[in-house]
Amino acid sequence: MTHLPPLLAAVAASTDPGPFALVRREGADHLDLYTGSVRVVERLADIPLPTGTPGPATLALVPYRQVVERGFACVDDGAPLECLVIDQHEQIDLPAALEMLPDAAVVTQNTGFDSSDEEYAATVDRVLTDEIGHGAGANFVIRRTLHATVQGAPLRAALTALRSLLLRERGAYWTFVVHTGTRTLVGASPERHVSVDDGLVLMNPISGTFRHTGATADRADLLRFLADPKEVEELYMVLDEELKMMASVAEGGGQVVGPYLKEMSHLAHTEYLLAGRGSKDVRDVLRETMFAPTVTGSPMENACRVIARHERTGRGYYAGVLALLGRDATGGQTLDAPILIRTAELSPAGELRVPVGATLVRHSVAAGEVAETHAKAAAVLAALGLGPQAPEAAAGTVPPFADDPAVRAALAARNAPLARFWLDQRSQDSPGCPGLTGRRALVVDGEDTFTGMLAHQLRALGLTVDVRPWDSPGPHDGYDLVVVGPGPGDPSELTQPKMVALRGLLTELLATGQPTLAVCLGHQLLCGLLGLPLHRRDAPYQGLQREVRVFGVQRRVGFYSTFTARADTDRLHTPYGAMEVARDDANGAVHALRGAAVAGVQFHPESVLSPDGVDVLADLLGDLLPAPSTASAH
Repeated sequence: MTHLPPLLAAVAASTDPGPFALVRREGADHLDLYTGSVRVVERLADIPLPTGTPGPATLALVPYRQVVERGFACVDDGAPLECLVIDQHEQIDLPAALEMLPDAAVVTQNTGFDSSDEEYAATVDRVLTDEIGHGAGANFVIRRTLHATVQGAPLRAALTALRSLLLRERGAYWTFVVHTGTRTLVGASPERHVSVDDGLVLMNPISGTFRHTGATADRADLLRFLADPKEVEELYMVLDEELKMMASVAEGGGQVVGPYLKEMSHLAHTEYLLAGRGSKDVRDVLRETMFAPTVTGSPMENACRVIARHERTGRGYYAGVLALLGRDATGGQTLDAPILIRTAELSPAGELRVPVGATLVRHSVAAGEVAETHAKAAAVLAALGLGPQAPEAAAGTVPPFADDPAVRAALAARNAPLARFWLDQRSQDSPGCPGLTGRRALVVDGEDTFTGMLAHQLRALGLTVDVRPWDSPGPHDGYDLVVVGPGPGDPSELTQPKMVALRGLLTELLATGQPTLAVCLGHQLLCGLLGLPLHRRDAPYQGLQREVRVFGVQRRVGFYSTFTARADTDRLHTPYGAMEVARDDANGAVHALRGAAVAGVQFHPESVLSPDGVDVLADLLGDLLPAPSTASAH
């Protein structure tokens, strides 16, 4: 005897059954029913995770506003961090659950988006022009929300929607109803944000959206989608951003597996899987990965600022996560956290919210992004009676495109231009490069956690690395190398505090002759100090891979920049000595420069888009940090 029948009987009688969650995880032949009591906590560190009995302990509803724990901007709507402290867990066979769940029409009224299609399109154009076009970042996710009023008992409507999603939605990571008493969430999220089990940390960046009508999806259209540069680059960019996160929560960084095709009732997505080993408390893993770039943008900190500028209201739980915390049989911590997308929130009064967003990149077209928001909402809206239902996803009725040889080949081809450093299994005992092993490097972060990936590459070359934010003062004279790293912003805004601080640091490093490497923003500021003019590109180089000549060698590398320095000569004479310049012959754009104790690169050697990135670093650092002579060593 399960607790589901009396729970459903209470719902049918319009009685609150108490807090519960009903969850089907991807591929499971059953639903998990969690019941217990609800606690509201202030911080992720306060989420209850007691020692003792193995199994799930707490299901946390983490709102978007929790990004304030990382010091990031948001429109603070006060959405609480609610925790279902699990007293009882049981499993219910899927067919039995479908028999018991209510099956009745859901009736709604007063339906409409908080911004019209025209208003959302105008916002898309502003973000493309004012943000991506001015160096604020590579991609941003801007949300709009559909509102409606549900007639009848909201919880019954949510359970009816759950039944519909279980029957008709394919490819969901979690399909669920969560009821806390103050709110009810129902959805079918396609995306794992982060999970931890036995020290294995997994993340699952998903991006690129192919819209179709279920069983009538066209193979030729899908193959065109898989070859579309916008869709390919969109996935590469979120892959880079989640690799940054993995760099902070997994000791050896992340290894990239995939890509794969995730097929759903109205959409198909492309995805990667990232894997790494970590030992952090799972609540720290949650905090350091708030939130997925697929629902925010990159670089993360500035993406939150952009969202706060362009979204008029708080996000509630959209882009946050459900986080199931527990312990394994040995007492180790476990975590499973899907992203709260394709999710509806219902209040006890029947107010319905369905937030959706589109990822805006330099290739975006406003009309296409508007259509994407409608497609992303379609499955949840259909389950709530607000759109046409997809056919039931009975086993074998819709052949998966992922098994098609041409689709598999198209997916595999996406890895050909990427950096093997992140695709291959890496030994943690690599000896590093002669002359670099044991040297110390300080990486100064300009608000782009690409610096975490850069630190992993420097460690792989043999260095000991510390990372420090640009606004955290501290000594640097004890290091063999200082790396002035990347970050968003306009390098010509000379009074902006970050630019002032980084220019001041570079000025001091140049004056003292301390070995220095400058990357992206750091490189632009270095070029400005050396007297080179800065130029805003007509078309941003955000998430763009190019083959360029770097000091006589052809290198394939990834750019994330809107600005570049220009030079009309291959050698500069500066107060800090002669500088060699690697530049574009056509327009003078400076890709790299080097002198006796300084080097700079406009591209990101640490990016997954830079297959030659580690080799570039090894070459530059070999010059900046020559191996000590035998005589001086004694």
